[in-house]
Amino acid sequence: MDQLEPLVSNSSLVFPLMITLIITLILIIFFTTIFPYLTSCFHNFFSSSVFCSCEICQAYLTSSWSKDFNNLCDWYAHLLKKSPTKTIHIHVLRNIITANCENVEYILKTKFENYPKGKPFSTILGDFLGRGIFNVDGDLWKFQKKMANLELNKHSIRSFAFEVVNNEIQHRLIPLLQNQNQNLNQVVFDLQDVFKRFSFDSICRFSFGLDPMCLETSLPMSDFALSFDLASKLSAERAMVVSPLIWKIKRFFNMGSEKELKKSISIINMLAKVVINQKRKLGFSDHKDLLSRFMSTTIHDDMFLRDIVISFLLAGRDTVASSLTSFFWLLAKNPEVEKEILLEAERVIGPHDDENNNFGVTNFEQLRKLHYLQAAAHESMRLYPPIQFDSKFCLDDDVLPDGTKVKSGTRVTYHPYAMGRLEELWGPDCLVFKPQRWLKDGVFQPSNQFKYPIFQAGLRVCIGKEMALMELKSVAISLLRKFHIELEDSRMFHGNPRFSPGLTATFAFGLPVFVRPRGTK
Repeated sequence: MDQLEPLVSNSSLVFPLMITLIITLILIIFFTTIFPYLTSCFHNFFSSSVFCSCEICQAYLTSSWSKDFNNLCDWYAHLLKKSPTKTIHIHVLRNIITANCENVEYILKTKFENYPKGKPFSTILGDFLGRGIFNVDGDLWKFQKKMANLELNKHSIRSFAFEVVNNEIQHRLIPLLQNQNQNLNQVVFDLQDVFKRFSFDSICRFSFGLDPMCLETSLPMSDFALSFDLASKLSAERAMVVSPLIWKIKRFFNMGSEKELKKSISIINMLAKVVINQKRKLGFSDHKDLLSRFMSTTIHDDMFLRDIVISFLLAGRDTVASSLTSFFWLLAKNPEVEKEILLEAERVIGPHDDENNNFGVTNFEQLRKLHYLQAAAHESMRLYPPIQFDSKFCLDDDVLPDGTKVKSGTRVTYHPYAMGRLEELWGPDCLVFKPQRWLKDGVFQPSNQFKYPIFQAGLRVCIGKEMALMELKSVAISLLRKFHIELEDSRMFHGNPRFSPGLTATFAFGLPVFVRPRGTK
């Protein structure tokens, strides 16, 4: 028994020693990795003029601006309109915001290399978009842009996109609206939700070769669509906090919104992995979708493929749905514009004929001839751009053309939403929905891209611009010739809609409408 006592005594010391060792290791890790990181975050937090007492910063911090404006973008537009240079500085965010088109050209073209997306932006969207084209700079961006340009400029891919969109219109969108109206006399549709489903089905079929069937008559919502929505929303909310320290701590401890974001992204990643594996197993050389085309190139990194396609999904889904929602909201308030669109369509396409399915466009040539529709689409996006603002980060100290000094590391934002409301750019009737401003002798005339940076401008101009316009115009002309659409709530006739936080402009309360077949009362 005496011989066993030392053993018992030694074993009783093992547990405390292990605890001590674990605590020591945790402290070492904390002081070598986490502590320097937190120190850096606190330094950035306090050096960002978070306690700035200027009127604009105090209004931002206290949200007192919301007493007079429904949306942050409307407050910014108001401030930019009053500014002599059309540029303002939100010191607490280290953010310079401009609606000066000379500044926009300088940032997006003249000094392009000095104003990349930047590490802060890439970090905010990194978990969601990874190394996709909208979240990278330098050689990685150039490679993806070159590859995407090669594919998207091919006649075959444009024809495939046109085929996908028109198939979705004829076999899902129109039957959905028709069937619901046959069952009930007065059906209220949330047209924004319908457009989100439509564009998600279309872009998934085009990008992934995957059909989520969100626009089936039962209006199901796939886990992928829900996760995509949530990941987009929560990623955008990261950019709205005063300091990134807040969301980074939540992510480190896997809590709150960051826990939800992580879960949503894992579902997206899982589905992307399944689709990529299936394509590798079944072959992809004869498939038309974008993912199959990229897989047939030199890209063999599955995660990189996922990042590329998710970026295209984000661009092709939310921006098109947002543009369509604003467009139909404006048409419902401006019936004279709707009338002109229908008259032009009858001249170009021919009389509306249900029996022969002659209500939509059948080819690109018809779309090109619809000049008034093109003008109305551009005018709608001038007033309500799907991307209301876009930010870059300054690499080296600089001075903008209007004399604004920019320090290295400053976020520089150009604001298309505010630019569309400036008399200096669009005249005294800038707040009026007026497609005629885009026409000369009945022919559509594009505007200077730095005055109208809806599709970005310069080297980062949107490579999917023509496809997005094709989808918007195809849906618009098909629905307008088939249905009469009225706002359900008369209060939506007045003022600007309230927007939800997100990467793209989204009506906070949707777009509830009555949809009636043409020719009925």
